[in-house]
Amino acid sequence: MASSEVDQKFLGKLAKAVENDNPLLAQILFKILGLSLNLSSQLVTARKQRRQDAGQQGPDLDLVFHIIWLAREGLMLLEQYVLPMVGNYVELKVLAYKLRASFLHIFVLFHNTPPVSTMAVSTPENHTSTTVPDLPPNRVDKGKGIARDDEDDLQSLEPPRGMEGGPVGPPPGFGLEPPTAFLLKPGDYLPKAHEYFRYAVDLAEKMLWGSHSLRLSVKTEYAAFLYECVHDAEGSRKLANATIAEVYNATEGVDDDMFTDACELVAVLTKMGKRGLGSNNTLRSGAQGSSGTQGTPQAEPLHATTADRSAPPPGMI
Repeated sequence: MASSEVDQKFLGKLAKAVENDNPLLAQILFKILGLSLNLSSQLVTARKQRRQDAGQQGPDLDLVFHIIWLAREGLMLLEQYVLPMVGNYVELKVLAYKLRASFLHIFVLFHNTPPVSTMAVSTPENHTSTTVPDLPPNRVDKGKGIARDDEDDLQSLEPPRGMEGGPVGPPPGFGLEPPTAFLLKPGDYLPKAHEYFRYAVDLAEKMLWGSHSLRLSVKTEYAAFLYECVHDAEGSRKLANATIAEVYNATEGVDDDMFTDACELVAVLTKMGKRGLGSNNTLRSGAQGSSGTQGTPQAEPLHATTADRSAPPPGMI
């Protein structure tokens, strides 16, 4: 996501490249890089808490507050200062629109209403009541008829029509809104995030070749998004396996650094191409998986060497 090591490398490299021609753009890119580095450590902590407290309420609330705030600030900088100025660039344009989808991905994971992920913060239950507390119960007549003598008094106590209202609920800000509502407006960010990912993938396919590490970063996170948020395991596996095929079909040359990044991302995609499948490439529920394609064996040793890193694999938390 926004904390991907590949994204961070390109942020620093591209910020340095445009520093002379556009100092303001370079300054904003460096700021987004700083936010991304901070987000990386926070997301690692959230991932560890989720694994340690499986089935509980999710990561620590203060940690989620910090993650949402960082993602909100990053998105604001991106939309206000970066996106309007990337029209004449290639890699920077792809990166900017990928980061836009990445920040929305964080909102969906931690802040979406309704929640779609185990990383989401639990929402307080609705304790609204249809009656005002601490008032005596209505009179219950025990005779054969209604006592007519105090009917006039009861009618005189009825509120005017304009004062009649519905159920008495909590004041604004204390209802069913998530605890992070003071940082970001609650809502369903899933459709918008999905739209942003589709646009970023389309842009990457048009402007970058199949083995370009930035293109791989876009598709890796999109595959993670499909699995974790859209809950489309089949679509995630198909995308991961198709992306691996694109890498090995690409004929363009890459430098050593991009080659290393591409190998690591292929290793991640190889694992993602098997998510939800058993050891014999069948669905864990017992049904046959239609896209249980094996990844390339060459990528497995590289995945083993990157598993011990403190940061999560690119596109995953």
